[in-house]
Amino acid sequence: MIFTKSKIDGVIIVTLKPKTDERGYFQRIYDAAEFKKQEISLGIVQINQSMSVSKGTIRGLHMQKSPKPEDKLIQCIKGSIFDVVIDLRSRSKTYGQWLGKVLEANKEMIFVPKGCAHGFQALENNTIVQYSTSEYYSPEYETGIRWNDPFFGIEWPLKKAIVSEKDSSWSDFVT
Repeated sequence: MIFTKSKIDGVIIVTLKPKTDERGYFQRIYDAAEFKKQEISLGIVQINQSMSVSKGTIRGLHMQKSPKPEDKLIQCIKGSIFDVVIDLRSRSKTYGQWLGKVLEANKEMIFVPKGCAHGFQALENNTIVQYSTSEYYSPEYETGIRWNDPFFGIEWPLKKAIVSEKDSSWSDFVT
């Protein structure tokens, strides 16, 4: 695995390094010792998976607030996504900034630290995303950013967006 810092403080791109032969490949997607060397202590308690039938589907932008904030490790395992992270940590030097990155199946992952909202747009039909979290899902602490909130001006690659009612109804972001 190769760990690369992104433009958002604490958001790390993890490039996977498969070992291939005539049978296919083997790759490590999590190694606590390697993550610890990067000062990342994920402490996985839950692994979730979503499948988006139609390209253009947007899921998010979600996060959990205190006392149940969560780190996430995001991986696309089928298809491809445009993955988005927004820094909402008020004391962060990158507060209010967003990062967008295409993740293709089984090539890279993104580590999203506590205090950042996360979402993605499926770029292909039948896209599958899997993510590990450091905290159990707690709906009473869930919050979000609307996918098209003008404060952030996220540039989604596919103009035709399919968004749930919940994800379309988050209020405008206020600083």
